[in-house]
Amino acid sequence: HQHIDIFINGAKIDIPPEIGIDDAEHYITPIHVHDTTGVIHVESPVVTTFTLGQFFDVWGVRFSASCIGGYCTDDTNTLRVWVDGKPYEGDPRMLALATHQEIVIAYGSTPMKDVPQSYTFGPGL
Repeated sequence: HQHIDIFINGAKIDIPPEIGIDDAEHYITPIHVHDTTGVIHVESPVVTTFTLGQFFDVWGVRFSASCIGGYCTDDTNTLRVWVDGKPYEGDPRMLALATHQEIVIAYGSTPMKDVPQSYTFGPGL
C-alpha cells in the first residue's frame, strides 16, 4: 500500500473513492482505492512492479512529467513529485510503487512548504 497527496495551487485535492473498482461488474483492478484516504492498494495475483503512471491510467486522469489532469507546467507553474519527503527526479509516471510510500504531487506557482514525509497506515495495511 502507498499513500498519495495531491495539491493544486496549494489546495489539497481529495482522491475519489473506488478508483479501479466496478461493483456493477464485480471487478477490481490490481491497483485501486477503496475510499478517500489516498491509500492506494496494490493487490495482484501476479508479482510485478506497478507504477504511479499505471495508477493514474486506472483513474483516467492525465499524468506526465508536465501535467496532472488539465494543469500543465508553464512559465509560472511547476509540477513536482516527492517520495517520502524527498524530491523525485525523472519521469513520475515511471515511479515504482513500493510498500508504505508517501507520494506527494504538487502543481502551482508557489513552492510547497512542509511536504508530507510519511503516512500512518492503519492495521493490516
